[in-house]
Parts: sequence; structure tokens; C-alpha cells
Amino acid sequence: MELRTVTATRYVTPLREGGSLPAIIEADDSGMYVLKFRGAGQGPKALIAELVGGELARALDLPVPEIVFVEVDAELARTEPDPEIQDLIRASTGLNLALDYLPGAVTFDPLAWPVDAELASRIVWFDAFVTNIDRSPRNANMMVWHRQLWLIDHGAALYFHHAWDGALARSRFPLAQIRDHVLLPMASRLAEIDADMASRLDCGRVRDIVASIPDAWLGHEPGFASLDAHRAAYLDWLQQRIEAPRAFVEEAIRAHAALV
Repeated sequence: MELRTVTATRYVTPLREGGSLPAIIEADDSGMYVLKFRGAGQGPKALIAELVGGELARALDLPVPEIVFVEVDAELARTEPDPEIQDLIRASTGLNLALDYLPGAVTFDPLAWPVDAELASRIVWFDAFVTNIDRSPRNANMMVWHRQLWLIDHGAALYFHHAWDGALARSRFPLAQIRDHVLLPMASRLAEIDADMASRLDCGRVRDIVASIPDAWLGHEPGFASLDAHRAAYLDWLQQRIEAPRAFVEEAIRAHAALV
């Protein structure tokens, strides 16, 4: 798996509704992107979650905007008058991550945009798998663009990597927060789609996604002897979690049944 790399050429505007202050930028391919800064909030871990989560969703044929690596130069801060944004840009010099900007997209509203049971079940399954706790009615992190639903913002997924000690032992745990998922009421086909979803995440596909994590985003964990060992820990966790029986699916099915 190989993602494109572009260079940020113009800072357009901040997206202040995001806690990590992402921004719309223009790149040297004349494209517009939503840039996630390495120097923000949770640092490289949020970018790793965004990359791995987004590409796992793509492997599951879920709608995700193109993800690209973005080179950011400190010079980008020169024309930005806000000191906070200047500091953020300078702290993020080097390799960052962005999603293709969807102009004119609107925030998903479950009352205005019905989602069929098949798609809802697949999204709930995916979010339970990657432990994405940030798809609630308060903040759905989904957009509607060209009459299609798009998944965005997976920076809160894979939260195990904020505490590596004992993480592998917890990889089989269910996700209790799935009960708050915005699409759970529509996700009536979780049992039917489970085997198909798991089969799409073969070992080679998952390994390729984990291998795409840049060296620059790793190496900050004292518990790993090398960058390869750090990557291997992500792969081990994901492979353990996908193995049957999948408690995260059983928990999602129970949570859906409790709503009926």
C-alpha cells in the first residue's frame, strides 16, 4: 500500500470545530486537503490512528476520503497572523497527514439522512473493531457529500496505544462505548455481516497498512527496542482483535438489542 505525498503550499483556514485545530490547506498538486497536524494535541499517535483507521475502513469498502501524507515547511506560518496557528505549524514541520477536502459537504444528521441497515451495521462493526469512540450523536464524524455518506476523523481510534503496557492482553475486550454509536439503532445486521467483514481484513492487507506508518511517527515509546518492534505491536493487536470469537461484535449486538 502506497499513499501519495504532497507538499503544503498555502494555509487556507482553520477548522476550529476540531479539538486538534485541523486546517484546510492547498498543496503542490493544486488539491485542497484537511490537514491533521503532527504538533497538535496527541501528536503522532492521532495521525497513526487516522492513517491506520482510515485505511482499514477503505479495506472494508467503507467510504473514506483519500488520505495523503503532507510535508509541512515552517515557512507556511509566515503569512498566518494567529500566533497559536503559527506555533502549531512550526511544531509540525515535516511529515503530516491529510484527507481530501470535500467542498460543500454537510455534517451527517441521522434524522435527515437515513442509513440502511447493511451500511450502518458495517460502520458500527468497523468502529467497534478499531475502538473508535468518536461517532456519537453529539459528534458523528460523518459527512454527506454528493449524496453519499463519508467517514472522517479516526484520530480517537486505537486508543490502546496511549497505554501500551498490557495492551495486547486487552485486545479481545469489547467496546462498551459502542452503545453510544450514532448508527447503532439502524445496525440490525451485525451478526450477518460479521464473517464477511473479518474475511476482508486478511493478514497481508493489515500488515501493509501497518507498514505504511512513517518512521517519523514512531520511536517515542520506551517499551520498544526498534521501529519494527513498535509496528509489530500494532499488527499483533489488530490480528488478535480480528480473531474469532469477536467479543466486540457480541457487545455491539447486545447493545443494539437493548435499544429495540
